[in-house]
Formats: sequence, C-alpha cells, structure tokens
Amino acid sequence: MPHHEAVFRFTTEHAASIYRSLLPELEDEVNPRSSVSCRLEGSDTLVLTVTAQDTSSLRAALNMYLRLVTVADEVTGIVKNQEPRDSNAPVSKE
Repeated sequence: MPHHEAVFRFTTEHAASIYRSLLPELEDEVNPRSSVSCRLEGSDTLVLTVTAQDTSSLRAALNMYLRLVTVADEVTGIVKNQEPRDSNAPVSKE
C-alpha cells in the first residue's frame, strides 16, 4: 500500500506551548487512514509528522493539524503579550 508522509518543522518561542496544546488531539485517532506524531527538538522547534495511506487522508490531516498549530501559536502570542491585570482592580462592564 502506498505511503505518504509530510514533515513540518516550526521554529518559534512558543514551541513547547503549542506541543502541549496538541497532546490531547494526538491521543485520539481521528482517521484510521492517517497518523500524526509530534515532538520537540530543543526548546524552540516543533516537529509535526503526518503519514497517510492516500493523498486525501494526508490533506485532511494536514489541514486539521496545521490549523491547530496556527491557532495555538496565535493564542499563545496573545496571552504572552497581555498586560497582567491587577487582581484588586474592579472589572468594568462595557
């Protein structure tokens, strides 16, 4: 049976946070025709490997995981750039 594989390396200061956010998704098998693995190389590189039996399954898995990586990176960036809120300050109702 043909085997298709795609490997992506993301270098970002958020690599560890993105990795942790992907772990729950990696534990559940979404499609029996594809598999995904993820690992950290050092502290700033995330390696995502997607293998599939056919190109349609490869594309579907890539779309899902690349979207998850993008969202996790954006959210981590937003959270890290926020000013800490004074816990004693009143919350405004706007």
